[in-house]
Amino acid sequence: MSVSARFYAAALCTGLLMLAGTTVNAEEIDPVEAHARAQAAFPGCLAKLSERARAQGISAATLARTLDTASYTPRVIDADRRQPEFTDTFARYLGLRITPGQVERGQALAEEHAALLARISREHGVPGHYLLAFWAVETNFGRVFGNIPTIDALATLACDARRGEYFSRELLDALRLVERGDVEPADMIGSWAGAMGHTQFMPSVYLRYAVDGDGNGRIDLWNSVPDALTSAANFLRGIGWEPGQRWGREVTLPPDFDYTVAGRATRRPLAEWQRLGVRDANERALPTADIQAALLVPAGHRGPKFLVYDNFHVIMRWNRSEFFALTVGLLADRIAGAPALRNPPPADAPRLSRAQVMALQTRLNARGFDSGTPDGIMGPATRGAIRDFQHNLGWIADGYPEARVLSALDIDTE
Repeated sequence: MSVSARFYAAALCTGLLMLAGTTVNAEEIDPVEAHARAQAAFPGCLAKLSERARAQGISAATLARTLDTASYTPRVIDADRRQPEFTDTFARYLGLRITPGQVERGQALAEEHAALLARISREHGVPGHYLLAFWAVETNFGRVFGNIPTIDALATLACDARRGEYFSRELLDALRLVERGDVEPADMIGSWAGAMGHTQFMPSVYLRYAVDGDGNGRIDLWNSVPDALTSAANFLRGIGWEPGQRWGREVTLPPDFDYTVAGRATRRPLAEWQRLGVRDANERALPTADIQAALLVPAGHRGPKFLVYDNFHVIMRWNRSEFFALTVGLLADRIAGAPALRNPPPADAPRLSRAQVMALQTRLNARGFDSGTPDGIMGPATRGAIRDFQHNLGWIADGYPEARVLSALDIDTE
């Protein structure tokens, strides 16, 4: 078994075997067998979830319509381990979601729903082009809702060790939606992660932020665009959206720039970035606004650079992926009439699987560069460890897993 295959087996099997209550080494078992063991353990996990639900006031009638008929769904676990936010390059992730067709469709929908979007913007402070960008990235403007029963997806993930407690809470909130009559279990169809409707709300978000946008007295995030977009704006404002502020902007950096200051953890006033030689994409001075910003270089020093503001961090509360948040911001700009990136990401960047990222993290940790517990996610800790590794070798320390970083750490990219 290759290094990448071995690490993928570990990533997939560890959570499944913990569910199954076995002590077998994750690297010694085939994923198909791991799924079989997890499925065998699933009824016991459901029984515990039902006990928890009853203790929180969920009725026996609701449980009979939901958990009592829930099914273990292997493809949900597989999708969790292969999320594109974790495995795609920035160039590929962006290129699949910001196309001329998507921009044109967004602009056409901006005209079609102009009155609705204007009202939402007045009431919630979120401009319509951002709502259209979320709609596009989440469901391709309502064309792809997902085809997995929500209760099955959430129960499967609740019984998986990787994020079991988070999905247990989401499952309980989904049961509350059924309990209070918001939606029928049979109508709860969505993504592998349990997200639902035009804007892919998780049950907890549905409970707290979904609103009746068309005034018909009920909330329907699947069949009512006004409900879905008004709820999206209500959610964004509720988690901190700053009216009148954009998400961020593309910038340029001087040739001798110190990339160790990049990353969401380092926030500085625009004036300080200006003093460091940062300019906008057209080499002009940055705005003089009193705004804190962080610098992101998602495709390394050869790719585009961005200063991101408070609303970028709000977008990341919707989805904890920098790629997702950058894509929403950039697509919103394009729908509003902005040009394409001045410096697009290089297309030759290596595409890493989650297993390869786990191997990378393991090798960095072994050499004393702390990337945290290996989880296959290219997050801030991993980029920081890469940055320290590059700096130690005298390379440009942009935190990007370029080919020579992978080669130096003996990561198989084939």
